[in-house]
Amino acid sequence: MRVNKKYSCLPAEEKGIHIINIRAIEDIGYDQHESTLLNSLSKNPDADCKYGLYFRDGKRKVDYILVYHYKKSSAGKTLTRRVHHNDSSARSTKQDQPLPGKGAQLEMRESEPHVDYHEDDKRFRREEYEGNLVEAGLELERDEDTKIHGVGFVKIHAPWNVLCREAEFLKLKMPTKKMYQINQTHGLLKKINSVIQKITEPIQPKVAEHKPQTVKRLSYPFSREKQHLFDLSDRDSFFDSKTRSTIVYEILKRTTCTKAKYSMGITSLLANGVYSAAYPLHDGDYEGENVEPNDRKLLCEEWASYGVFYKYQPIDLVRKYFGEKIGLYFAWLGVYTQMLIPASIVGIIVFLYGCATVDENIPSMEMCDQRNNITMCPLCDRTCSYWKMSSACATARASHLFDNPATVFFSVFMALWAATFMEHWKRKQMRLNYRWDLTGFEEEEDHPRAEYEAKVLEKSLRKEHKQKETDKEKLTWKDRFPAYLTNFVGIIFMVGLTFAIVFGVIIYRISTAAALAISSTPSGRSSVRVTVTATAVIINLVVIIILDEVYGCIARWLTQIEVPKTDKNFEERLIFKAFLLKFVNAYTPIFYVAFFKGRFVGRPGDYVYIFHSFRMEECAPGGCLMELCIQLSIIMLGKQLIQNNLFEIGIPKMKKFIRYMKLKRRRSLDHEEHMKKKQRYEVDYNLEPFAGLTPEYMEMIIQFGFVTLFVASFPLAPLFALLNNIIEIRLDAKKFVTELRRPVAVRAKDIGIWYNILRGIGKLAVIINAFVISFTSDFIPRLVYLYMYSENGTMHGFVNHTLSSFNVSDFQAGTAPNDPMDLGYEVQICRYKDYREPPWSENKYDISKDFWAVLAARLAFVIVFQNLVMFMSDFVDWIIPDIPKDISQQIHKEKVLMVEVFMREEQGKLQMLETWKDNDKKKGENCNNHSPRLPRSRSGSLSSCHSYPLDV
Repeated sequence: MRVNKKYSCLPAEEKGIHIINIRAIEDIGYDQHESTLLNSLSKNPDADCKYGLYFRDGKRKVDYILVYHYKKSSAGKTLTRRVHHNDSSARSTKQDQPLPGKGAQLEMRESEPHVDYHEDDKRFRREEYEGNLVEAGLELERDEDTKIHGVGFVKIHAPWNVLCREAEFLKLKMPTKKMYQINQTHGLLKKINSVIQKITEPIQPKVAEHKPQTVKRLSYPFSREKQHLFDLSDRDSFFDSKTRSTIVYEILKRTTCTKAKYSMGITSLLANGVYSAAYPLHDGDYEGENVEPNDRKLLCEEWASYGVFYKYQPIDLVRKYFGEKIGLYFAWLGVYTQMLIPASIVGIIVFLYGCATVDENIPSMEMCDQRNNITMCPLCDRTCSYWKMSSACATARASHLFDNPATVFFSVFMALWAATFMEHWKRKQMRLNYRWDLTGFEEEEDHPRAEYEAKVLEKSLRKEHKQKETDKEKLTWKDRFPAYLTNFVGIIFMVGLTFAIVFGVIIYRISTAAALAISSTPSGRSSVRVTVTATAVIINLVVIIILDEVYGCIARWLTQIEVPKTDKNFEERLIFKAFLLKFVNAYTPIFYVAFFKGRFVGRPGDYVYIFHSFRMEECAPGGCLMELCIQLSIIMLGKQLIQNNLFEIGIPKMKKFIRYMKLKRRRSLDHEEHMKKKQRYEVDYNLEPFAGLTPEYMEMIIQFGFVTLFVASFPLAPLFALLNNIIEIRLDAKKFVTELRRPVAVRAKDIGIWYNILRGIGKLAVIINAFVISFTSDFIPRLVYLYMYSENGTMHGFVNHTLSSFNVSDFQAGTAPNDPMDLGYEVQICRYKDYREPPWSENKYDISKDFWAVLAARLAFVIVFQNLVMFMSDFVDWIIPDIPKDISQQIHKEKVLMVEVFMREEQGKLQMLETWKDNDKKKGENCNNHSPRLPRSRSGSLSSCHSYPLDV
């Protein structure tokens, strides 16, 4: 039995198959007589098929493309033979060559070069799989005569009956003939909305889908039995290209290939190299002369252009072209960017308040006052000398820009902002669900992944079961235990590696500070802290960027060895691991500065040492908040600039340049091929494959953490995030439209696990900001001093109150400064920042009562702040309904209208049935009147009369 018999096992009339064009038949071994293969060459075939968008007949649209690699003979180009076939002359086609049956194939193989066994196996799998696709109702056309040598393309078209069948299986909601009026606002709200529309008209995209709608078509899950409900006046546009490709992809996933001894869909065939790529086509070109209008070109002009950065996104057109899942990502990104505008404005006001009040800040004025003559203890052993507090004047003044009472208000504001943002997004999501007919959509369980099926097969073969029991096998936790153990050990190792790198940077900071302190110039000594901080942060930034890429690959590998069953499980597990590793990688240096630096230093004469030689570093006299601000700003800005923007722009450009150089070499070898215009599927094949939305979401989630977690130390974070996102939206849009292959449209009603991660970060931000304000800044010590220790109710004397005294005679041997006369006078008492008893006290250098009072106030502030802000956030969550009132009314209205439609249909059926019964009764009476004496023929007459309504 020949392999290609499946191509002719069904009548063409029954399956609606008219053309299957296969080239290089002698390489594949198809039967030219029995198959339904056809070549529809015309005088200008490329123009007829619109350069690959349609089949060779120029009528049927290409819905999907399968790409495979094949080997040509070394004698030259493969000869292409085409067989013409139609309904009237299918069986009478004459052959110029003998049928390539088994004997003919052997003769051909003898004259051809030796072909690898694996190539034969892949070819046979493709033959069977494509035959099964034909049995499923799809129409195929093969093309191997392309400009890309060694690459073949299989074009797939889904006819009308297949589209209807699959739309019913997938429960796709399609617009019906019934239209209804959308509820409009009245009175004052209507006037306000009209004014807003006029004001925002210049920033609205010029696309039809973005215009406000007053009427909407009633949608209902497609049913072949109820086709009369739907508007089928134009069948070609009833199912758009996005829906057609989704339907074909579902068929490709569930169509099996049994040559591998287990079920193989398109994902398995791609994983095994049987096909090298599978993708739907873009609608056409987006640039150039005489380009026909299409959605891709419109998206490029009104969305994927930096010149329209100030405009709203055409989200409905994005959804129409890329599907709901990608549409929801860009909708979420747009809402997030819009919500950053008020946060940026408040952050700028807080920063300006700090600038305006810096000259009125008494603690910084006292630190900068030369008359105070406060001598500070050395910053390191032996090589560092005593120093004046006034030398840290610039740091103290800069700290006030971010460490002032307004930052506490800003932390509360950002916590409420995060809660409002989440509620606003839920409402926006419901509006989109209503507009996109996703209100009743429920995700169904996806097909098992290829790796999972292979693992199940391997397990079943190890057992002494029959082949019939293979489907009953599944992977248990015992099968996955080695993978789980590897995951646990791997994640712990990666987290430990991050901590080790941060510890190494700490050693660098300590040693570099000691080395720079040897400088004899006063300017060099004063800039030691800034120099060490800046260089250490740059090192941290480089390490974070490198480890981000490494951790992304490791997270994917750890997820792969777990062998999740479905793509959804795989994606969720990958997101969890990648987020955990990247979160630790990005925020560990910041957590160190915020909560650990300067906490375990010790005191003069009893310092804490690392490796018995490096002394733990201290915070500046103005606190660690300024250093935290520097760390946060450099990492955030550097990560956004280098990783998010330069990498996303530079790497695709570089790959595109490499592909261009390769094509240029090929064109120089074949000038005739260079003069041909590429087909659409060839152009799209050279684009980058779509790798999912996980990287896009991940960078935005990490940025959301920078904006909310440590916002008390950097009020300008929302502003820089806003500026980045304005570029990011257009950059991602340009990448999706011009740099990537068109992804398969995926239906989704929400953003999935990312919403839970955002909520978790929002809750964590409240706790972290409470600790930053109470422990990292001097806000609580100032309040304690103002209300408990200040003699005149002002901040005068606060700096002196936070400093403890140390007698230089109590230095440990070998730790005193080598040059004690560096300041020009002998120092007997030096000061250091801590709450300890003075050297003349009975319990000298012990922790004082002031320390415990400040600690109690700090802990009390954390508890009060956390509970108050959490309560306010939950109140905002409760007071704002998840579903807008007008949307809930519209959804209810749709249900009522749908019930009315079906009630009218049922009433029509009943009326028609009653009409048939009346006609039947009248006909029966007429038959009785005409033949009273023919009892034997009466039944026949009545049956003939009764058959009348049935014929009608």
